[in-house]
Amino acid sequence: MAVGGRNVGGVRYHHVDVFSSVAYSGNSLAVFPDAAGLTGLQMGRVAKELRHFESIFLIRDGEGWQARVFDVHEEVRFAGHPVVGAACVLHALAAGHGDGDGDGDGDWTIHLPDRTVQVSTCRIDTGRFHGVLDPGPVAFTDTATPRIAHRFGLTEDDLDQGLPAQVVFAGLRYLVLPVRGGALARARITADVTADLATLGAEYAYLLDAAAMEGRHWNNDGLVEDVATGSAAACVAAYLHRHGRLADGQAATLHQGRFTGRPSEMTISVAVGEGGTVGVRVGGDVALVGEGRLDVLP
Repeated sequence: MAVGGRNVGGVRYHHVDVFSSVAYSGNSLAVFPDAAGLTGLQMGRVAKELRHFESIFLIRDGEGWQARVFDVHEEVRFAGHPVVGAACVLHALAAGHGDGDGDGDGDWTIHLPDRTVQVSTCRIDTGRFHGVLDPGPVAFTDTATPRIAHRFGLTEDDLDQGLPAQVVFAGLRYLVLPVRGGALARARITADVTADLATLGAEYAYLLDAAAMEGRHWNNDGLVEDVATGSAAACVAAYLHRHGRLADGQAATLHQGRFTGRPSEMTISVAVGEGGTVGVRVGGDVALVGEGRLDVLP
């Protein structure tokens, strides 16, 4: 699908809310569909200016798109909600209707620094799309990981004794820490956990109440809580499947964002292919909120 380029006199971007069926919920995102000519330094400064949890910058590359994702601190190698949101914006633009009137399905190849991912999209109604991410290969630690409940303001009694803590890789390495009902509301990070996670082979942590299908995730310093973490949802899907909580081909809804005031829903599923290959899918709705233009670049 051909997508229109940058408007003369500025760089255009789209404001969308990802993993929500309505605007002003879910995880907000700025999508720059034509970032050709912008340097990484400029992208980082723009992301800090707009202050969405993340911003994604796209450059057409043959049949696919090169993508760089920045949060307000740094560039990130992989992220779920930005690529799902970006694909839905590309779908709307490809149909020639920025208000989301494009019909039919879309398939998008997005090249991130560490891996190439596929996103399929469809229009739900005016201003609302649905995207499904295939994040690529999944890997696990061989054995259960020591539990570090105290680093999240919890005790061992707050942990789900029926599930192990385990590091899962699906683009990023997450420690999936299973907790009992009610523990999510008490959880918090009071001191940076980066070093603790590194000793376990993890980059980030995701607290999961498997019974309620709800999770929480923060930056490692605990200062910012994420609204909906697509990269972690991919790890959760593979984790639940491995431990018998998600059947092959079964779809389930993972909730996040309740404690930030922006409830979000991510649909997760796993299909096992030939040779036992685990194929994970993470999907959700995307609401198109508005468009803007930067007349002055950093």
